[in-house]
Amino acid sequence: MSWLSVLNSWDAALFQVVNAGMSNAFFDTILPWCRERWFWTPAYVFLTAFTVLNFGKRGWLVVVGLIIAVGVADFTSSSIIKKNVQRLRPCNEPALEAVVVERVPCGGGYSFTSSHAANHFAAAFYVIGMFGALARWIRPVVIVWAALIAFSQVYVGVHYPLDVTAGAVLGIAIGS
Repeated sequence: MSWLSVLNSWDAALFQVVNAGMSNAFFDTILPWCRERWFWTPAYVFLTAFTVLNFGKRGWLVVVGLIIAVGVADFTSSSIIKKNVQRLRPCNEPALEAVVVERVPCGGGYSFTSSHAANHFAAAFYVIGMFGALARWIRPVVIVWAALIAFSQVYVGVHYPLDVTAGAVLGIAIGS
């Protein structure tokens, strides 16, 4: 058995622990919302308004930088890595068909790396780089926010833990 096979079997086992083993009514209600972009729109609007109102023209540069960081993370994850790796989502994996709890529509496309994780960790680490020295409380808040979104991807059944971990590492590298 190759190391890749072992890694995939561990990843599938951990996926099942999160997706089915941690199942509860609270997570079933909250976590599908946490991965929806519109759910976080008020936070994005607040961040943009706060930055522009407090930093003026320089604030607009920060906002543009954030958009670029997220765009680069999304493009790298979706258009380069996913298209070359072509790993099936767990909800589309025939071997897991009987055990996956689908809490959102599975969708098409590939799984590795998680673009949600890459995008949100890129945003989080960019924000830390821009504002972390001004307000230290921002660091744990944005990291927990990005981690919650990444965890939600596994819980709802659309990504493996390794997908979101790799997406997080990619996002951290780009956002930093």
